[in-house]
Amino acid sequence: MPRLGLIFGDQLNADHAVLGELDRDRDHVLIGELSDEVGYVWHHVKKITLMFSAMRHHAADLERSGWTVHYRYFEDSIESFTELVRLHCDRHDIDEIVVARPGEWRVWEQVNTWESDLGISVTILPDTRFLCTVDDFEHWARDRRQLRMEYFYRRMRRATGYLMDGDQPAGGTWNHDRDNRKPWRGDPPAAQPMHFRPDDVTDEVLDLVGQKVDGFGALDNFDLPVSREQARRTLAHFVRTGLPNFGDFQDAMSDDEDYLFHSRLSLCLNLGLLSPTEVCDAAEKAWRDGNAPLNAVEGLIRQIIGWREFVRGIYWREMPDYGELNALGNEQPLPDWYWSGQTRMRCLARTIEATRKNAYAHHIQRLMVTGNFALLLGVVPKAICDWYLAVYADAFDWVELPNTLGMVMHADGGLLGSKPYAASGKYIQRMSDYCKSCPYQVSETVGEDACPFNALYWGFLMRHEQDFKANPRMKMMYRNLERMDNARRRAIARRAEWIRANVAYL
Repeated sequence: MPRLGLIFGDQLNADHAVLGELDRDRDHVLIGELSDEVGYVWHHVKKITLMFSAMRHHAADLERSGWTVHYRYFEDSIESFTELVRLHCDRHDIDEIVVARPGEWRVWEQVNTWESDLGISVTILPDTRFLCTVDDFEHWARDRRQLRMEYFYRRMRRATGYLMDGDQPAGGTWNHDRDNRKPWRGDPPAAQPMHFRPDDVTDEVLDLVGQKVDGFGALDNFDLPVSREQARRTLAHFVRTGLPNFGDFQDAMSDDEDYLFHSRLSLCLNLGLLSPTEVCDAAEKAWRDGNAPLNAVEGLIRQIIGWREFVRGIYWREMPDYGELNALGNEQPLPDWYWSGQTRMRCLARTIEATRKNAYAHHIQRLMVTGNFALLLGVVPKAICDWYLAVYADAFDWVELPNTLGMVMHADGGLLGSKPYAASGKYIQRMSDYCKSCPYQVSETVGEDACPFNALYWGFLMRHEQDFKANPRMKMMYRNLERMDNARRRAIARRAEWIRANVAYL
């Protein structure tokens, strides 16, 4: 009797643990395009196109390698992974179901019912898209009073050997974040990511999604990498053209450029089209060969073996209750214009416009523009988490939820980060040129033309004074607040509350 290996749509890695467990000549590989996966949030249509095309390309690669692949298309109207597996087992005499640990809790819950519901043995293997297993993270985290990414990152540097000179960090410093905060003023020229013309497979998916899927955003000009070969070309292109300036300008934003020196490699990593080791290997080689500076390479490697692995560990350690946290007691709904981009605030309009167009925005646009505004406004965490999960092509629950609920919204009470990432409009002015084209005045805090970020920022500090005044990393903020006289504080509070009540009209 054959065994059944199920490949989830975000686990398209060549070293998939399931493939190592199965017999190529006897066992079945199953992949399916499922309506539940399309519809559990209002996904960006380019995200659905990317996934379906990548899945179809991966299935074709497996078939060329001699695997027996059973592929179920969206038109088959199969809803869930459970239904997909049940239908296959009903039609074939399956001895055992083999999967790698799924990336999302809701899928994990399904998998854990199969053995009892289907009466077939289920084997769950590690997810080889990651360098740190769930058990290894738990071992590291178990006896720690606070979980901080920086210390986890140093452990991962030592474990992997990336950017190490013996037991010490190359260059004498673990973290070069202070060197990665330059604004971009047009020089050097922005490095565009590699673009791909859709092939016949992708064209078929584009027709399908355009006709059958009700989703967010624009489908035209689809140019994302959908195969391992294209992902490897994307990596090589970024290392050559973007990485040399990525460090200096990784926090910069521009009114005229959607990508600057960013890579879109997160799409490939989170689908398994690239492994974390091959990205880090390529980046470190560029530094050792003298083709990229240390601050750029360290910044990229920190995002991959630091943040990416850390948030995944937090996710599996804290779920399922983590998704319901709301430590600041937020009650505001998400503004409707987060979906349309129709706001006069230039930074938000521009970031949402790029998101609608590209299914992408880089980490500072997410953290300090759309995220910062939601934090200051007091949006219900689940609402903004669902938005991020829907609109970005690289967003999956394991990475999106901790980053949004924890880092952006501080809704986990400081589990992920030691302070909220709250900032006024001055931060956006310093790191971008958005303010030059905005009708609101970033130099003003009260009044109809004042930048809404400013009053919301001070209003946030006043509203949560008891929560954060004793936080060592926020003492300077509260010292500045204490310098304000009562009349000024009242005026700002009134402006902040007016904005919160009338946010739909900004």
